[in-house]
Amino acid sequence: MVEENFFEQVYRVAKLIPYGRVTSYGAIAKYLGAAGSARMVGWAMNASHKDEEIPAHRVVNRVGLLTGKHHFSGTNLMQQLLENEGITIIDHQIQEFEKYFWDPVKELPH
Repeated sequence: MVEENFFEQVYRVAKLIPYGRVTSYGAIAKYLGAAGSARMVGWAMNASHKDEEIPAHRVVNRVGLLTGKHHFSGTNLMQQLLENEGITIIDHQIQEFEKYFWDPVKELPH
């Protein structure tokens, strides 16, 4: 079996984020045993836009800001995708972030 590279590991976790929920770059990094590698998770998300199976719009920064929004085609596509899932966004920030936050460390087996 070929070992997954870091980006593939990130994508595997991102695909598990439930509809209507969000997680952070840092939470994915921590789950993968690479705490402190949130920026690398961000790079993986930026490179994922060719694969429609990866819900990159559900990955935000640690306080719920849509920091990756400029990597989506269309002015507000990331926000629109999240709003379509029932998440309220004001000034590029998820409202009630804790309510929608999905932590892979707590939700997935290790």
